[in-house]
Amino acid sequence: MDTQSDEQLVGRIRKGEKELFGILIDRYEAKLTRYIKRFLQNEEDITDIVQNVFIKVFINLQSFDVDRLFNSWIYRIAHNETVTYLKKRGNEKVSFLDFDTMFPHPFAKETADKPTLDKELEDLMTSSLSLIPLKYKEILVLYYYEELSYQEIADILHIPIATAGVRLRRGREQLERHIKKEDHI
Repeated sequence: MDTQSDEQLVGRIRKGEKELFGILIDRYEAKLTRYIKRFLQNEEDITDIVQNVFIKVFINLQSFDVDRLFNSWIYRIAHNETVTYLKKRGNEKVSFLDFDTMFPHPFAKETADKPTLDKELEDLMTSSLSLIPLKYKEILVLYYYEELSYQEIADILHIPIATAGVRLRRGREQLERHIKKEDHI
C-alpha cells in the first residue's frame, strides 16, 4: 500500500479510505517541516503551520486535480501558509541555516566530510540570504534544498516555468553580489 503514488492514495482517500491519509502525513511531514524551517526559527510555529497544511489538504482533498502532481499541490499549500504567517508577523526574522545542505553544488567537494560549513562561511551565507527578497529565497530553497524541478516550482508558486528559471538565476546573482559586496570573494 505504501508503494502507491500520492495521486493513487488521494483517489482511495476520496473514495472513503480516510485512514490512508496517515501515509501522506508520513511521506510529507518531515519534508514540509524542513521546508518551513528555512523561513522560520520557532519550532512551535513551524509545527502549527505543518499541522495547518495537513488540515487544509484533508479538507480540500476533493478539489485536488488528480491529473496534477500531489507533491506540487501540498508544497503550494505549505508555501501559502508560510507566506501568510510571514506577512502577519512582519518582524519575524527569516532564517536560512545549513547552507551546504541547501546549496551543496559550489561547496560539495570541499565539505563532503564536514557536517556543517565553517562558522565564518555560514554567517556570511546567512547574512547574505537575509538581504535577498523572499521570491528569490523561495526559489533557491525549492530548487537546491527540496530538489524540485522547474515545473514543480512553477506549479507551487503559480508562475510560468520561464519565470522560475529567471528567478533562480536572479537569486543566485543577488546572493553572489551580496557576498562580493562583503569583500569575501
